[in-house]
Amino acid sequence: MMILTPLEWYLFKEDPVLSLEKLKQSGAFQLCGKVFKSGETTYSCRDCAIDPTCVLCMNCFQNSAHKNHRYKMHTSTGGGFCDCGDTEAWKTGPFCSIHEPRTTRSNNEGRRAVKLGSGVHCREAKENIKFHSENVSQHPLHVEVLHADVMAHQKFALRLGTWLNKLMSYSSDFRQIFCQACLQEDVTGDPCHISRLMLWDAKLYKGARKILHELIFSSFFMEIEYKKLFAMEFVKFYKPLQKDYISDDHDRSLSVTALSVQMFTVPTLARHLIEEQNVISVITETLLEVLPEYLDKNNKFNFQGYSQDKLGRVYAVICDLKYVLISKPITWTEKLKMQFLEGFRSFLKILACMQGMEEIKRQVGQHIEVEPDWEAAIAIQMQLKNILLMFQEWCASDEDLLLVAYKDCYEAVMKCTTSNISNEKSVIYLYGHTLECKPYRVSIDPVSIHLPLSRTLAGLHVRLSKIGAFSRLHEFVPSEDFQVELLVEYPLRCLVLVAQVGADMWRRNGLSLISQVFYYQDVKCREEMYDKDIIMLQIGASLMDPNSFLLLILQRYELVDALRKLVPTKDQDLLKQYNALIEEMLQLLIYIVGERYVPGVGNVSKEEVIMREIIHLLCIEPMPHSIIAKSLPENENNETGLEKVIHKVAIFKKPGVSGHGVYELREECMKEFNMFFYHYSKTQHSKAEHMQKKRKKQENKDEALPPPPPPEFSPAFSKVVNILNCDIMIYILTTILRRAVELDSHLWTEAMVQMVFHLLALGLLEEKQQLQRAPEEEVTFDFYYKASRLASSSGNVQNIQTLLEKLKGIPQLEAQKDMIAWILQMFDTVKRLREKCSITVATVLGSELIKSDESMQDKEKAERKRKAEAARLHRQKIMAQMSALQRNFIETHKLLYENTLDLQGKENSVVEEESIPMAIDSSRIALGPKRGPSVGEKEMLTCILCQEEQEVRLENAAMVLSACVQKSSALTQQREKPLELSGETPDPLFMDPNLACGTHTGSCGHVMHAVCWQKYFEAIQINSRQRLHVEFFDLENGEYLCPLCKSLCNTVIPIVPLQIQKINSENAEAVAQLLSLARWIETVIARISGYSVKNAKGEKSKVSILVNQGMGDTTLEFHSILNFGIQPSVKFSSSIKEMLVLFATTIYRVVLKVPPDETDPRIPAMTWGTCAFTIQSIENLLEDEGKPLFGALQNRQHSGLKALVQFAVAQRITSPQSLIQKHLVRLLSVILPNLKSDDTPCLLSVDLFHVLVGAVSSFPSLYWDDAVALQPSSVSSSYNHLYLFHLITMAHIFQILITIETDHLPTQLQEDSEEARSASSLYSEISQYVGGCINCDVPGSYLWDCVKKGIIPYLRCSALFFHYLLRVPPPEELLSVCEESQFNALCSYLSLPTNLFVLFQEYRDTVIPLLQRWCSDPVLPSLLKGRDAAVRYPRKRNKLIELPEDYSYLLNQASQFRCPRSSDDERKHPVLCLFCGTMLCSQNICCQEIVNGEEVGACIFHAIHCGAGVCMFLKIRECKVVLIEGRARGCLFPAPYLDEYGETDPGLKRGNPLHLSHERYQKLHLLWQQHRIIEEIARSQETNQILFGFNWQLL
Repeated sequence: MMILTPLEWYLFKEDPVLSLEKLKQSGAFQLCGKVFKSGETTYSCRDCAIDPTCVLCMNCFQNSAHKNHRYKMHTSTGGGFCDCGDTEAWKTGPFCSIHEPRTTRSNNEGRRAVKLGSGVHCREAKENIKFHSENVSQHPLHVEVLHADVMAHQKFALRLGTWLNKLMSYSSDFRQIFCQACLQEDVTGDPCHISRLMLWDAKLYKGARKILHELIFSSFFMEIEYKKLFAMEFVKFYKPLQKDYISDDHDRSLSVTALSVQMFTVPTLARHLIEEQNVISVITETLLEVLPEYLDKNNKFNFQGYSQDKLGRVYAVICDLKYVLISKPITWTEKLKMQFLEGFRSFLKILACMQGMEEIKRQVGQHIEVEPDWEAAIAIQMQLKNILLMFQEWCASDEDLLLVAYKDCYEAVMKCTTSNISNEKSVIYLYGHTLECKPYRVSIDPVSIHLPLSRTLAGLHVRLSKIGAFSRLHEFVPSEDFQVELLVEYPLRCLVLVAQVGADMWRRNGLSLISQVFYYQDVKCREEMYDKDIIMLQIGASLMDPNSFLLLILQRYELVDALRKLVPTKDQDLLKQYNALIEEMLQLLIYIVGERYVPGVGNVSKEEVIMREIIHLLCIEPMPHSIIAKSLPENENNETGLEKVIHKVAIFKKPGVSGHGVYELREECMKEFNMFFYHYSKTQHSKAEHMQKKRKKQENKDEALPPPPPPEFSPAFSKVVNILNCDIMIYILTTILRRAVELDSHLWTEAMVQMVFHLLALGLLEEKQQLQRAPEEEVTFDFYYKASRLASSSGNVQNIQTLLEKLKGIPQLEAQKDMIAWILQMFDTVKRLREKCSITVATVLGSELIKSDESMQDKEKAERKRKAEAARLHRQKIMAQMSALQRNFIETHKLLYENTLDLQGKENSVVEEESIPMAIDSSRIALGPKRGPSVGEKEMLTCILCQEEQEVRLENAAMVLSACVQKSSALTQQREKPLELSGETPDPLFMDPNLACGTHTGSCGHVMHAVCWQKYFEAIQINSRQRLHVEFFDLENGEYLCPLCKSLCNTVIPIVPLQIQKINSENAEAVAQLLSLARWIETVIARISGYSVKNAKGEKSKVSILVNQGMGDTTLEFHSILNFGIQPSVKFSSSIKEMLVLFATTIYRVVLKVPPDETDPRIPAMTWGTCAFTIQSIENLLEDEGKPLFGALQNRQHSGLKALVQFAVAQRITSPQSLIQKHLVRLLSVILPNLKSDDTPCLLSVDLFHVLVGAVSSFPSLYWDDAVALQPSSVSSSYNHLYLFHLITMAHIFQILITIETDHLPTQLQEDSEEARSASSLYSEISQYVGGCINCDVPGSYLWDCVKKGIIPYLRCSALFFHYLLRVPPPEELLSVCEESQFNALCSYLSLPTNLFVLFQEYRDTVIPLLQRWCSDPVLPSLLKGRDAAVRYPRKRNKLIELPEDYSYLLNQASQFRCPRSSDDERKHPVLCLFCGTMLCSQNICCQEIVNGEEVGACIFHAIHCGAGVCMFLKIRECKVVLIEGRARGCLFPAPYLDEYGETDPGLKRGNPLHLSHERYQKLHLLWQQHRIIEEIARSQETNQILFGFNWQLL
């Protein structure tokens, strides 16, 4: 800058910043000039762009009219140029409302200085680097030793280029001065400065090239006149530039040759270059000059052993030819015609080198040893496809030009043909006709599939016909010189080759030939290969004698003998081969006569052609838009014309939550179905035929599938139909029908007869149409006469009508009876038309005939309907019997049926009412003395492994459910605060109210014997050691796939039987008189104190403290808790205990990520924690989906939750009771401050539902005694549950009240109610205790509303917990979704008053001391004042982030994304976290992190912090969702963005506008909230097993 800044002052004579700003404001820029970086999104308007290369940058597009048009989005590979402001690039709307020219440069320069020192030392370093780089790359690094001064000059040159670039963006004058200077020549005749820079481009390194290209963009390309001068310089040195690029090792985007698209696609500039510099010839000559090594001795291309990289670079030259031709001229000058023709002749030289290239011979005896390289030739054919079509279109735009081009192409074809044809001839005799032809057999002699010259001539011939210039052809190609037989020869050979491949005659030639045949007929190539060969045969049929033409076809198919007489052979393979060839030949004849949907061949439009293609695709099955589009050929603008006509022939059916939208064929278009449509593959043909016959059968119509009436041939092709009524055709048809009638010949098949019927139908339809169009005497087409009156001199040849009558009775042709009847009726129709002289009478008689035909058809339909009805009744009877058997089976095997529902994909199946049996007259209260009876029944389960049934009992061997335990952040209230990396959880007993990270346990619901499961798991381990590839599940951590549904599991949940306990109402009432809440608390504290005395062995107990604080009574004894009812403790079998320990240690291992340790004191707390968190997750999910609390769970959720709750209560028996008691005391200390110790958290810092589950599960430990194992009786349990729940509920109400939002109170208040007054009173009392930390002036109605809303999630979770713990049926109101009745029903079920504040009044003497102590917690003020924000209730229900409706906004966001750790602007892979909205730099070294000594990518690192290892990302530039779990597992999932056709667009390959599908996004949301991301990943990886998968760890 020390040099450039003074230079700027010198130029502007004032502060450069001010001057540049003035220039910027004074200049009106008409061109945007933005250079695209790799990965940037570009937009092309399908309505307005001249061609697909005309694109806009994001800013210009968003501010242009094209935003509301049909547009496509694509990702740039870099180096492109925004065309905003270029009037030649757009039909309308060339300007956006605002745009600024802007260019960028990359800091990644492609070279680096690695050594500074003496020359000797630098040369040593050079050799070392070259030596070591040879080991890691095909080519060693290019290393040079430069003098420091040279290096400094180079650096300055780059800085100067950047400065000039900046300067030119401000002023047109600067640009023009720069361009003039660059175009000057130092010495006359030498290249100018800019040309010399271009010629040096291949020698420059990456950074220098970028600066040069940006200079060209910001100078020459911004000034139209200088762009033309630059283009002329570019074409002048085109050959050396392309040769340098082909031998270069840099990408195309870094070569100056990539600039060609910016010049050649400008219509006026392209035509100027054709006229002045003959650019077409320059490009074609360049092609020939860069490919000499691939020419053989016959001057034909042969790409065996080709270099894929080199050919890939040659394709760039071919693309330049396409760019030049992309805009067809409207007006022609003589000079343009002359130069174009010269270029066309030059192009014909390339085609001549391709004509007949890479000939192959049939391999006989031994299979080919080495597969030949075939890909290069097909790839070049694909590259040339649109160029060939564009040349033909250019020629067709001027009649004289077309005729001259036709002549040149014909001569080129003849030159290639006559050089390979011998003078030897053979003579063929058949049915009185003779043909002389060259002796050639495809099965023996060489044949080539590549005939671009012949096919180009066919295309020109069709265009002659289309514009009506065929009559002038003799002026350019004399009729006597026109050798149509030679024109037909090579395409016919190619078609015969395809037929023989289909007949399995070329099996020994390997897959290479099969692949070539596939592409020959595939949509990517067929327009300029297969279709043109059919057209060339139609040309032959229109110009040759029809009998000679058919004899030539028979000769080339090698079927003369097969049709002349029966082939005397017993070789079944040979007979099969002959039959296959006859079928292929008949099919070809159908195509020649029937395929008229080519403008110029038939009188049809382009739209009609596309409509026909779509109709036949949709006759196969309903299809999505993308499949239809892929099945249609694209033009030079990558358009298929689909959108213009699709709605005329099809109806769009919108997609559901999954799948895609499809088009269904309109009913009125069904009649256009042609069974022998020439673009059908064999599979498509069979499927379409089956679907159409099935449809007709359902509609009670006959199953005949005659061809639809074809359009009329154009005049040039009108004689093609003559082959239908020539002698040889009638002979072929008769011979095949006679063989079918005789039945003793093996040389016929049903398919062959079907094709004969089709040809007969075509002949009759043609004659009928001609008779209806013209008087009978003018119609020379006499197919009816030939077919119905043929007879031989010996009299033993029957006519076709007679043969058809006989075919009716042949059982093998039962399926063709309707078609035979249709043909016979058509014979009768044509006969009546022939018998009348006038068209009018013929029409009348035709209508009478139709009526008679209709009456016959009506009779047939009535008979068919009667039979169909009888069949329907029979089916109905059978189905009724099957349904009865099925119901009986389901009742008998009910559990097995339920267990297999998930496997059958019925994920939305819900628990039937039998799963929650109702006791109609009993109490539906779960807690307290009025608790209703537990409803249980004998539980018989079937093991999915051994299929044996077993009752679930305490003393029986354990049965288990397959399950998956995982850490989860799905309910977190602090998404913005990252989770800690450490696996250690210091105190798992208490869950933070933020629910930042919980432990979820899910099950697929499939049951196994514990022993069966252990054997299964051991077998998996043994099998895994023997397999070569690595399993995607971690056996070391206990992972496996469920044997039935293949869900990923990592443990099993033991199924603990429910212990039915009945309450004696009299005993319960008696206890109620004695056991108040205060008494219960005193009893509990006395028991705890007694244990403390025992455990302390003489140490001072807490009893005195409790008494002093007014919470105890010295008269209470240690054993008083036993007075209210006890019973012996439950005894479990050793098998169940073992499984209890196994599941508990799995939870411990997953949570802490450490090896299992059965003795760890945290295990019980973790088991209660997973139970509580799983219930909270399910409650959240039910609310989210709008489902009722009960009766709507899936079978898997119901089974898993039932087992999990029983496990949580039973687990305590596997741990020391003193440990359980210690945990209980700590849990109770949260709500009973008298028990508080140093490690007791503040009431606002815990989730009280977790406390409830832990306290209820551990409370029976207070009944434990050294001498005898006891547990509370039913009555004791009912009161324990009731008082625990009431205490914790009051504590939760306190949490809600003290954290209420009081900053924005409602202005409109509800009427004062009893609940509102109670709420206001309690809130005032609390505000006094907290000393002014909360606002005391809050309306009571607002307080009550907040309490009611805030406590409902807790009540719902509690109802689920106690229901699955006690199995007391819930109220009916909870079986449906009704917000109004839900609260009252919950209160009733949980023994709560509907006015919750009555609890505080009822237990006032007990609660007031508790309230005072809760409020006096020293941590409370800091939580309330916001230093550590307290959670407010109800907690927010988490959703995936909001996504924009239009995907363009995401692409815009991605384009602006800059990696925070990278200084270069190379392409990045931005991904969006759908949990929190963070944008990350994926798959890049710059953002990798180290976790536990391992490198992980940015996504994996983020997933650990954001989603506890599980996360969901959107890859923006690829429009794919990525699911991640752990460090080594992931899968791709469809993005929730759909185009207007209901389809996703992975990779943005189609580029259609995308909009958010809320249903798909909701599906993703449910996948997350159902904790099924891991399951989805497992299913995906199980389905798509590959040996070397994607390295998810570095994502």
